[in-house]
Amino acid sequence: MASFFSFINNIFCTNSVIDTSEEIETARSDSLKNHSISVCNLNLSINDNKILKNISVNIPNKKITCIIGPSGCGKSTLLKTLNRLNDDVYGIKIGGHIYIDGEDLFGKNVEITHIRKKIGLIAQRPTPLPMSIFDNIAYGCKINGIRKKSELKKIVEYNLRSAGIWEEVKNRLDDPASVLSVGQQQRLCLARGLAVNPKFILGDEATSSLDPVSSRLIENLFIKLKQKYGIVLVTHTLRQALRIADFVVFIYMGEIIEMGSANEMFEHPKEKLTKEYLSGVFS
Repeated sequence: MASFFSFINNIFCTNSVIDTSEEIETARSDSLKNHSISVCNLNLSINDNKILKNISVNIPNKKITCIIGPSGCGKSTLLKTLNRLNDDVYGIKIGGHIYIDGEDLFGKNVEITHIRKKIGLIAQRPTPLPMSIFDNIAYGCKINGIRKKSELKKIVEYNLRSAGIWEEVKNRLDDPASVLSVGQQQRLCLARGLAVNPKFILGDEATSSLDPVSSRLIENLFIKLKQKYGIVLVTHTLRQALRIADFVVFIYMGEIIEMGSANEMFEHPKEKLTKEYLSGVFS
């Protein structure tokens, strides 16, 4: 049980600097000015196996960014690196920079919990805490110092409403979260992430374990929530990216092959590999 809560708390390296100071400052400035996530020459290897290679991208705020590419290309690794969930992987080496509002995730004096609070993560399978529906939402708030019951009640209701599940659970907030369906649990986890006021929401195949109806509910929530948050999704489903993406990043063998607006990428891809992937030559 202790290890489980350690994992949940982690949700809420030495750099090998290969980029120039001009590139670093440009990325930092773009991140600060646009309230975006700026990745600058990110390299990641595990036991000398290169997983990510010279990744540089500005992920826009208040838009849905979909990261696409074949299985094993590094999509989920990149997503997890955005809030340092890969830190404890044995044999990992990370070089480069990731800026959020101008703050480097790999800076010497960075406070990890502070950084992770800015970025909520929704996993492939929902991971509700072994406690009540109410306490699932209130847990992160309590960690961050909110104790007043009346304030917690307001936060719980507001975020359950934001995640589109309030009407389904408002009369059973004291029930264990485990009684909810998988689709409801995923929306509960979304509400739990929203409760700590992140700036970005990450989704790692967030709808892959859900039925079509629940998947569409989550997609519609993302479209609604992008008015307030930047949303970054890893998806294997091109149809999903076509439906909801504003910005698309195509990764192949650990490298960004092409990126741009959804219209540009899907209607007029420039690179041969992108065209082949989108046309189903490989998947």
